[in-house]
Amino acid sequence: MNHSKGLKLFFLINPGSGTNKTDWPAEITAYFADSAHTVELFQLNKDYSLDKIKEKIGAFSPHRVVAVGGDGTLKLAAECIRGTTIPLGMLPAGSANGLATELGIPPQPAKALEVLVNGREKKIHATLINGQLCIHLSDIGLNAYVVKKFEMQKVRGMWGYVMASLKVLWQNPQMEVEMVIDKKAFKISAAMIVVANATKYGTGAVINPVGALDDDVFEVVVIKKIAVGKLLKMAFFQAPYDPETVEIFQTDALKIRSGKKVYFQIDGEYLGKVKEVKAILLPEALTLIVPVPEGGK
Repeated sequence: MNHSKGLKLFFLINPGSGTNKTDWPAEITAYFADSAHTVELFQLNKDYSLDKIKEKIGAFSPHRVVAVGGDGTLKLAAECIRGTTIPLGMLPAGSANGLATELGIPPQPAKALEVLVNGREKKIHATLINGQLCIHLSDIGLNAYVVKKFEMQKVRGMWGYVMASLKVLWQNPQMEVEMVIDKKAFKISAAMIVVANATKYGTGAVINPVGALDDDVFEVVVIKKIAVGKLLKMAFFQAPYDPETVEIFQTDALKIRSGKKVYFQIDGEYLGKVKEVKAILLPEALTLIVPVPEGGK
């Protein structure tokens, strides 16, 4: 549907995302000051609830809901509109903006807002992991441990991820797990296992070179062993993983069982330790607003 004029846009703003160098409410207000579009800004605070946000969205009845933050904020916004046909936009304001990077949404506020207004709609699948929506990437093991350390420290942004990574990498923990894929069970040793809708982390590191957001499967990326030097090159210089230490499966359902509790995160949000992970595909779960390709629609 064409809403080139008179869009109603609901912005879900996470002021705790990223390094807070951009005044997003001011940027949004200024951009739409002389336009025909109507905007409503909702800033998250410690007392927010999913029901309250849903109530605000329902009362405003927007054409688009926009997550202003990182992948965790995007996940929250998606939960708020789940079961509706409202498209989801994003302004990359997080420490790591994995899905925005994946989709080519510019980091500059004015350019990202331009995509929001004039971009095209794209349907993508998602996964349901342990009952929670996952849009981008979820994992157990080493990276989830990095996310935990990152959330505990005061330093944000990419440098915060570097610091958290250095605290964890030297430990190089291994997991012994049983995986069930396509009704076949097998045991495997790994440093981390990624349930991947998308292909790359917010650093630009490609974790899933065969993935797509709009196919009928998600990927299970098993990193069997991690050398610290190679991981740092991958994470911060976009070097690929060594294929000799990586195995990738494609499926629409997954179970992982671990004898010991392992670190677990979804879309950049640390969710504690678990012994079991269950994931299923949610086909065409969301409609995103993405850039129009050059020369196309």
